[in-house]
Amino acid sequence: MKKEKLMQLRKEKGYTQQQMADVIATDVSNYNRRESGEVKMLRREWDKIARFLDVPVMEIYEGDIITKPIPVKNEAFYIRTIDNLNAYIKLQNEEIERLKKK
Repeated sequence: MKKEKLMQLRKEKGYTQQQMADVIATDVSNYNRRESGEVKMLRREWDKIARFLDVPVMEIYEGDIITKPIPVKNEAFYIRTIDNLNAYIKLQNEEIERLKKK
């Protein structure tokens, strides 16, 4: 499966395949095969690339079917947690404003 989101973001940010290959410590031909979907990209490679591009993994991930469960430390968990924290903070700020008016 071709990695369209990854290719698009890489090009938008002005990076070459060689630069991306350097990030995951491989040569450009191997990186090209990963980006074109001929070779599966490993989870640690997705992580390194996401950090390099300064985006969440889920923003660029287009992968093969995951056959193993993702550990609890997955991005969706953190997104839900952040959303819950933001909602809690909003409620607390509303309560502070209510108490100030009182």
